[in-house]
Amino acid sequence: MSKKNTGKIGVLLVNLGTPDTPETPDVRKYLREFLLDKRVIDINPVGRFFLINGVIAPFRAPKSAVVYKQLWTERGSPLLYHGLDLKEKLQASLGNDYFVSFGMRYQKPSLKSALEELREQSVDRIIVFPLFPQYASASTGSAQDKIMEIVKDWWIIPSINFISNFCNDPGFIESFAELGSKYMQQEEYDHVMFSYHGLPERHILKGSDHGYCKLGSCCNSYNKRNQYCYRASCFETSRQLAAALGLREDQYSVAFQSRLGKDPWLKPYTDEMLKTFPEKGIKKVLAFSPAFVADCLETTIEVGEEFREMFLEAGGEKWQLVESLNSNDTWVEAVKQIILEN
Repeated sequence: MSKKNTGKIGVLLVNLGTPDTPETPDVRKYLREFLLDKRVIDINPVGRFFLINGVIAPFRAPKSAVVYKQLWTERGSPLLYHGLDLKEKLQASLGNDYFVSFGMRYQKPSLKSALEELREQSVDRIIVFPLFPQYASASTGSAQDKIMEIVKDWWIIPSINFISNFCNDPGFIESFAELGSKYMQQEEYDHVMFSYHGLPERHILKGSDHGYCKLGSCCNSYNKRNQYCYRASCFETSRQLAAALGLREDQYSVAFQSRLGKDPWLKPYTDEMLKTFPEKGIKKVLAFSPAFVADCLETTIEVGEEFREMFLEAGGEKWQLVESLNSNDTWVEAVKQIILEN
């Protein structure tokens, strides 16, 4: 009979990352680490090096720094402090049988430091929870890759369980639906927009199950063959969230934002789609960013402010962003249940 483990279970919450400060040197440092990741920009390593260090980081960092300064609060970066708040609340909810740590794929707190916290606790096993609802090699896959790179040097490696996808988890859907319902009860909207972070189309095709992905109607259903397809996962989240909100198919749209470079990215593009709404009689839009569980530059600034300006300039009347889940109590409970199930 095997001896029953009596140690704690380690939980590692992971998010993408943020500059240490909104100043240009720190933003440039963050962009370099992020964009040099082979899973983010998957081109020839030499070409990637010169593209990032010679073109993107030098010219994009000053512009991004201006936007980060708009985002920054007295507590610092929202992505960071919401993550720390979630860690604290989850620890209190899970109790003393668990030890929760939090790390970023890029910059601080690093995944290495977060994993060291768990190792110091001599946890029996580790549940890794990347806070990306829809699997993508450039986000979830990259975090998993980095974690395996770190722990390979440990003399003793405990059992590690990766939670790779929770795009249709009932608690996750309920958490966003609860936030959206609050706005829908206050005002009547003509349309709901689900805007997701974009990816190059080649990322989707590279992960396709024996050519299953056609970047089209294959995403109309969610099954074993496309469960790790980012595009299919986004549509699945949208269907589930629309159902929870009581929306018909013609009452919502799915689109993708934040593209970079000239290669084709997932379509339709949010910025192009929203400009067509007013001429169709859609004057009031409720916007969600269900690829993000914590507010950040892509939600607060891009969807909340930049898209709002575009929509109003095109003739719209109201563009309302639904905030991210951050550390609200319904989301904390959802995370807890996902952890317990794993």
